[in-house]
Amino acid sequence: MTFDLDKDKKNHDLNNHGTDQCCSSATSCDGHEDSDKVLHDHDHDHDHGGHSHEGDSCCATPQENHDAENSEIPKGYRQDILYVKEMDCPMESVLIEKALVNEPSIHALYFNYLKREAYVIHKGEITPIVEKIKKLNMTPFLVTNGEEVVIEQSFYEKYETPRLILAGISAAISEVFEFAGWGMGWSALFAFITIALVGITTYKKGWIAIKNRTLNINALMSVAVTGALLLGVFPEAAMVIFLFTLAEIIEAKSLTKAQNAVEKLLKLAPDFATVVADNGLIEKAVDEVALGEIIRVIPGGRLPLDGVIIRGSSSFDESAITGESMPVDKSVEETVYAGSINQQGEVDYRATSTSKNSTLAKIVRTIEEAQVKKAPVQRFIDQFAAIYTPIVFVVAILIAVISPMFDLTWSESIYKALVVLIIACPCALVISTPVAVVSALTQLARHGILVKGGEFIEKGAHLTHISFDKTGTLTIGKPVLSEVLYFSEEGEKLEIADELLERLALSLASRSDHPISKAIVAGSDVTFINVDDFAAVAGHGTKGWVDAELLLLGNRKMMQTNNIDLSLVEVELECIEKMGASLTIFGYQGKVRAIFTVADPIKKNAKASLNELKVQGIQPILLSGDHVGAVNHVAKEIGIEEAHGALLPEDKLTILASHQVGKQAIGMIGDGINDAPALAQADVGFAMGAIGSDVSIETANVAIMDDDLAKLPFFVDVSRKTVRLIKQNIIAALGIKAIFFIAILFGYESMWAAVFADVGASLLVIMNSLRILKEKI
Repeated sequence: MTFDLDKDKKNHDLNNHGTDQCCSSATSCDGHEDSDKVLHDHDHDHDHGGHSHEGDSCCATPQENHDAENSEIPKGYRQDILYVKEMDCPMESVLIEKALVNEPSIHALYFNYLKREAYVIHKGEITPIVEKIKKLNMTPFLVTNGEEVVIEQSFYEKYETPRLILAGISAAISEVFEFAGWGMGWSALFAFITIALVGITTYKKGWIAIKNRTLNINALMSVAVTGALLLGVFPEAAMVIFLFTLAEIIEAKSLTKAQNAVEKLLKLAPDFATVVADNGLIEKAVDEVALGEIIRVIPGGRLPLDGVIIRGSSSFDESAITGESMPVDKSVEETVYAGSINQQGEVDYRATSTSKNSTLAKIVRTIEEAQVKKAPVQRFIDQFAAIYTPIVFVVAILIAVISPMFDLTWSESIYKALVVLIIACPCALVISTPVAVVSALTQLARHGILVKGGEFIEKGAHLTHISFDKTGTLTIGKPVLSEVLYFSEEGEKLEIADELLERLALSLASRSDHPISKAIVAGSDVTFINVDDFAAVAGHGTKGWVDAELLLLGNRKMMQTNNIDLSLVEVELECIEKMGASLTIFGYQGKVRAIFTVADPIKKNAKASLNELKVQGIQPILLSGDHVGAVNHVAKEIGIEEAHGALLPEDKLTILASHQVGKQAIGMIGDGINDAPALAQADVGFAMGAIGSDVSIETANVAIMDDDLAKLPFFVDVSRKTVRLIKQNIIAALGIKAIFFIAILFGYESMWAAVFADVGASLLVIMNSLRILKEKI
């Protein structure tokens, strides 16, 4: 959520920058007496396990005008980050926004509920802003520079579990006294004991919400419990507040699983590094390791930072980054990544990143930023929720006022209205989308797929076509020698390679730095011959002399320029050209003596991955700037029916647009740089091989960290299952409440059952959403 305050006029722009979760993993009561302390390291993660979770649901969410983006900081302003202990759902941010909307020094304000942080872009001192937040009985801490935060726990918070147990016993005793008819006084006493044990936080938060003219679950529950006490139904008041608190704690702990899944990614990198110094090995905190320092990693150790190997070689498990479970062999001058596991030899490497900008840190940051970008269905739900609670509140009042006209007593009418109030909060509906989206984002990231927001998960679920660039996407992206043909002086094809011709041709090729020449020489163990007067002819090839004989290695133009007759090998040349491969002709003694075929091989799993997409009902399309022959050959090999070659960037845009008519939706997969216009045009833009490429991660909507095409059908599968779960959550959230509303109309109402209807539905959608974390490729 953000609002921007213009210099001349205040423009309250409610945009959502948080995770929009109705409840978070921890909340706390307001208490400032001497207490135990819990440390929070804001460079990494928060451990909220010791906080009280009472009364931490929310009801309504603020309306928004558009999706939040990271605000630019205007000249004269600065950004400060506040950790707000109590801010774990949108309703807390509403209260903060209302408190700060008239603060002239603020330019923009947005929130990250996952980290309980408020980002304030302002000028002047932060102190006045902090003081206004404190007046809401909230506890803000300045963490702009990664300061360590001391969280104080009151006596009330510290003994949460014992209080909950005693409250449950007390509520049960109140029920027993009421049922046995042993006196209303004793029943009332134990009801008040129950409220004192677990209801204080709910009343505090409810009172703050009411003072700020906001309806949330704490306000509604406070009104309902107070109403029950005034009506003399003490056992129900006790049981309602106990069940509500218990359900809130369970709900918060369930949400923690989704939140911790993200934080665990950062923990894959160790906190300390072994640095090689002049005086030996030094153990340093990762945050203190400077760029360029040498780090040593023993077999079995995790890499703390990104870097380049300067000594040794080993196999590395990079699954934390790419999702690829197979180890990758690396040696000197090759790049390694934080969070990878060194599986064999001891290596030294030079750090090329800090803890805050390693590839692993960027992945986590991308997930956190993605959580603030709402899927369309979530925006609709938030808009619906914003009007749902006030409408139901009015309905409850009407029930209380009108019911006596239908032969109900005032006491019965008010009780019926209180039951309606308890189920008035759309918590389950509000969290039906974000919990599922967070779970999906985290699970995809575990498999090396970074998604920029829930919007692209929803769009991914509705893709009908996916277009592929050829080079580097369907092919490996580098030339490889695929075939060599040798010919006699008479032009006849030789069945066995001629060793002399091979040495001569490869000796000439070895002098060139052209990629095709390098591909011809790669892997050869031939002893090269000295080539005299070597020359590279631009656009043609290379030439040189050996024992007074001219050697030529190049294309048709090179041969024609040097009067080499190609008629005897024309059939072979045409066949190679139709395949779209690059051909290199070797001329010796005035004749064609060899033809080298160099091609960009198709990835091994390309055909299988595309077949999986077809099974999912997605039609693959090949769009490439390469010549038509190469494009058609690749399309035929892997089973793509629609292929277009020799395309300019604007041609790709036209074809993509033709597949975005009606209910069609198309994805585009490219390198994230050259295909930037097409990636922007597509409904979902994918970048392959994004590891180590900041541009690819920034450009695409979905960044696949390695080159594994199998990640595509997995992304589609997770996206579709996420959307299905969201629909199930919405149906469950609305359906349960609808059932209870109907029951109330027919005279079947109970306050404690209404608590189950409200919080139970929330628990149901959370547990349902967490199923996504079990998805595997």
